[in-house]
Amino acid sequence: FIISQDGTVTEEVVGEQGGECLKLTESIEEALGTVVTRELKPEYYNNVTLQHNQNQDQAQASTD
Repeated sequence: FIISQDGTVTEEVVGEQGGECLKLTESIEEALGTVVTRELKPEYYNNVTLQHNQNQDQAQASTD
């Protein structure tokens, strides 16, 4: 967390992939107030792509 002199709080999650970062910060963000902006790092999308590919593989295996 970085807290600026004007009271703005910036947070960064390191070491998580997919939506886990949002789950980790949810209660903290609720306690702090309104989220003004959110920038998702590339790691957020890693798990989403993997899950999508797994679903496609399963669907293809069912039709074979």
